Amino acid sequence: MAQPRTEQSGRDAAGPADGAGLRTPLRTAIGERQSALFARAFGHHTVGDLLAHYPRRYAHRGELTALADLPAGEDVTIVAEVRHCETRPMRQRRGSIVEASISDGTGALTLTFFNQPGRAKELRVGRRGIFAGRVNRYKGVPQLTHPDYELFDDDADADIAAWQSRPIPIYPATASLPSWKIARVIRETVLPRLGPVDDPVPQRIAAEHRLEDFATALRDIHVPLTDADWHRARDVLRYQEAFVLQAALLRERERVRETPAVARPPVPGGHAARFDAQLPFELTDDQRSVGEQIAHDLAQPVPMNRLVQGEVGSGKTVVALRAMLQVADNGGQSAFLAPTEVLASQHLRSIVAALGPDLSAELMPTLLTGRLTTAERKRAMLRAVSGQAQIVVGTHALLGENVSFFDLGLVVVDEQHRFGVEQRDILRAKAERPPHQLVLTATPIPRTVAMTVFGDLDVSTIAQLPAGRQRIESFVVPLAEHPRWEGRVWERAAEEIAAGHQVFVVCPAITAKETEGDELEPVTGREDGGPVSAVALVEQTLAAVRSNPVLSGARIAALHGRMPADEKDGVMRSFSAGALDLIVATTVIEVGVDVPNASAMIVLDADRFGVSQLHQLRGRVGRGTAPGLCLFVTTAENGTLARERVEAVAATLDGFALAEADLELRREGDVLGSDQSGGRSSLRLLRVARDGEVIERARSDAAALLQRDPRLEDHPALVSAIADRLTDRSRDFLARA
Repeated sequence: MAQPRTEQSGRDAAGPADGAGLRTPLRTAIGERQSALFARAFGHHTVGDLLAHYPRRYAHRGELTALADLPAGEDVTIVAEVRHCETRPMRQRRGSIVEASISDGTGALTLTFFNQPGRAKELRVGRRGIFAGRVNRYKGVPQLTHPDYELFDDDADADIAAWQSRPIPIYPATASLPSWKIARVIRETVLPRLGPVDDPVPQRIAAEHRLEDFATALRDIHVPLTDADWHRARDVLRYQEAFVLQAALLRERERVRETPAVARPPVPGGHAARFDAQLPFELTDDQRSVGEQIAHDLAQPVPMNRLVQGEVGSGKTVVALRAMLQVADNGGQSAFLAPTEVLASQHLRSIVAALGPDLSAELMPTLLTGRLTTAERKRAMLRAVSGQAQIVVGTHALLGENVSFFDLGLVVVDEQHRFGVEQRDILRAKAERPPHQLVLTATPIPRTVAMTVFGDLDVSTIAQLPAGRQRIESFVVPLAEHPRWEGRVWERAAEEIAAGHQVFVVCPAITAKETEGDELEPVTGREDGGPVSAVALVEQTLAAVRSNPVLSGARIAALHGRMPADEKDGVMRSFSAGALDLIVATTVIEVGVDVPNASAMIVLDADRFGVSQLHQLRGRVGRGTAPGLCLFVTTAENGTLARERVEAVAATLDGFALAEADLELRREGDVLGSDQSGGRSSLRLLRVARDGEVIERARSDAAALLQRDPRLEDHPALVSAIADRLTDRSRDFLARA
């Protein structure tokens, strides 16, 4: 149980009043040379950055590490015992080699030192310590060459039992900064000189949850005397992280609402009403409900900031189009931001087709992308700035400084994770008054992720699929166990084509030297540390399927993001019109591509894609009258995380269940990435897959605090923590969850 804290307790625990604060430059606290190492290795520049470099686990002097589990080629930090040590001369040249064998009681690892005879005196048999280095193999034997180590001093403490049970912090480390060097700098230099620490969690809230003060938590997580110390400190710091993040998101939400927007209420008999009257299908209950929420938001004089999440094919675009028509009824324009040119072009065609000739002539939907001809681009920009085009669909080209609007009333962002906060702000800044914003995503989001990533948005969900959507059957093709099944994959493709249908084939990369860039999330390594096999490439696969006898006579083409815009558009038009039977593509077809006659999807090296990508890709088939078929081809071995990911997608069509499964599969540290720039670009201790209750409690507390003190005038420590913690870059990073 934590000790009740007082306002003074943080100062007492922190150290001398004239010590270094969290914002003190690291070079001032630990010197130029050492601070340069931390800046280069982790991006740490202040005392606060370093103290937020929390241990990733704790070891004990009485325990050993399972050496048999150490992966080759990785940097490791282990606890082990010296079992043997000898010095011998080199055979080919002058000098000596010190070889020591360390063991966990079951396995052994060799330490090798060249021309360092003094090591033999330190590495005496029976001594235990922490050893760090890169695991490699010499003649089949695992070894560490010139490792760093710190030996335990068996005489350091008369109370051997307490000494053995004292936790040893193991930090994320590098070759130049092994774990114990980080620990020593924090323990011996930074913490003793730390001055007063301002706690961003108000005392009243901390007392309610019986949380110890910030300074004590920092001390206990870095220099714990018992396991209970670091457990308690981690809980305090985890809650603090959630509280600061939720306060930042809620504050951002209120900031957006502070500047009045132009209300765009429904207009009886207007464009939106005419569109509804001519719809050839019935809206689902979810589409109607979400549409009503959006219509209500648009009618308010505060900016709408709403996220609509829905399954692939659930009809989010129709909901967005109805919102754009409501804005047009009030004389405003809408900008529809899409992540790729293929998708932008398709959205425009879909919008024009849905509106019909009369409404299209009145609203003049216009495309603006970076690869239009100069004349086409000027024409599109003129339509936007004059207000002639009331719906402008485009890619990043919409963000250009020369692009202006007559009266931008609504910004629709499709697949928002492809765009950064700054990019979305650029588009919003093109409006005279803050425009309403509607964000669409086909990646279902677990509730805790939504609260953590989209806490400044209102969230709506479309779970129902429109009537008539066909079921999609999904199968894993495990080539690791059944390499001959690959032939059957192409036979199934030929059967679908013979039945009058069309086939997508998806590859992870275009050529051996070139991947898709912003349209691909490449997996560059194996989670299990195994060798990375060559990936399926568009160029090679295209040649292979064209030469495959079972596909003779099939009309085949390639589609990827490096093709010229007119060529990509031509391929998609031909495929949509049925002039092509099969296309070999990258993830350029992942989002929004709608070809009702496409019945089969073959994903090669499916383990190279994430869960959401596979689910999105699968959603490209089964959109017409024929049932869909999806084959996930993989060489990943059974039992690996990569294989589990593919099997999870094949097992269900429920995107929300997949989102939860993905959260679990990615495990700690991977949900929000591992980039360490500035130490501020990802979550530190908080894990959305595990800490749902903490996040909900922190959000409730932050909301109540902001209701009492909207500008946080009485909480300067929280204001400072928000400014330090939630940078644009960290928001971008979070948004990729």
